[in-house]
Amino acid sequence: MPHIFTVLGARPQFIKAAPVSRAIAKEGMTEVIAHTGQHFDALMSDVFFDELDIPKPAYNLEVNSLGHAAMTGRMLEKLEEAMLAEAPDIILIYGDTNSTIAGALAGAKLNIPVAHVEAGLRSFNRRMPEEINRVVADHVSALLFCPTQTAVRNLAAEGLTKGIHAVGDVMFDTTLAAVKRAEGRSTIIETHGLKPGSYAVATIHRAENTDDPERFLHVMDWLEEAARMRRIVMPVHPRTRKLLVSRGLTLEGLTLIDPIGYLDMARLLSQSAAVYTDSGGLQKEAYFHRVPCVTLRDETEWVETIEAGWNRLWTSKTYAPRRDITDYGTGDAAAKIARALQHAL
Repeated sequence: MPHIFTVLGARPQFIKAAPVSRAIAKEGMTEVIAHTGQHFDALMSDVFFDELDIPKPAYNLEVNSLGHAAMTGRMLEKLEEAMLAEAPDIILIYGDTNSTIAGALAGAKLNIPVAHVEAGLRSFNRRMPEEINRVVADHVSALLFCPTQTAVRNLAAEGLTKGIHAVGDVMFDTTLAAVKRAEGRSTIIETHGLKPGSYAVATIHRAENTDDPERFLHVMDWLEEAARMRRIVMPVHPRTRKLLVSRGLTLEGLTLIDPIGYLDMARLLSQSAAVYTDSGGLQKEAYFHRVPCVTLRDETEWVETIEAGWNRLWTSKTYAPRRDITDYGTGDAAAKIARALQHAL
């Protein structure tokens, strides 16, 4: 029976893993999950395993609150030990975090095939740690699961043409499953006295925005200006909250709340009028709920959201004409991934 070793560590990876883990089990394969601890706060981590019915991690590595090199190195060391103990047939990684690159390198150095979900995305900004993580992970992976045809073309441009599967977006799978569940379980709209369609949702956490003091202030100024038009609800990442406190910023017009679970976020997004974010995942989730987005970065790897008129960079004032994005699939990306893993093994 094929045995899969999955590496997770951050909110977007938990969301992507939920439908894939179910599909893996349905195909009769076994899966063991290692949680690196990159997101260690219960509100950033544990809640997603509970809400999305993800199998509990067999390994909790508790690696966090370190610099990029130290964090990745510590993860590598602990993942190698776990992989040797499990002797898996393949390593499954997601996205673009330090957990992603650590899982990819640990597997590659042990000569265990690596499968990368959400392969081929490129912002073409090598100053971003996430870009480096994606590029390296792709180049050591044997199976590359691409969410879009643009991702397939990006890999071909880098000479990667084998083991590639265009499967659609697994986050769309999760969104479809979560919408009805959120309606029955989430009370976030009522808790914060929100009127559907009258507020925006904001999130800020990327290093490019939080590590540069001048840029961070510029982003916060932009949000305060946007809040003059409509109320903004902002779940605050721990890194961002620390910066706000250290700089004494109160952000007039913004309702700052603690990090929230996936079901609360799904309901919050679905009832909002706009999304302002530097998160790659949230750009797509906004589209899934057909809510216009402004990306608070100078580029995005999700170029189709820009081209289809549902997203724009904060450096632009207008949206392209709106249309649907067919590349993201119909909600069966996880099943395609599981079948490809079964076939490869």
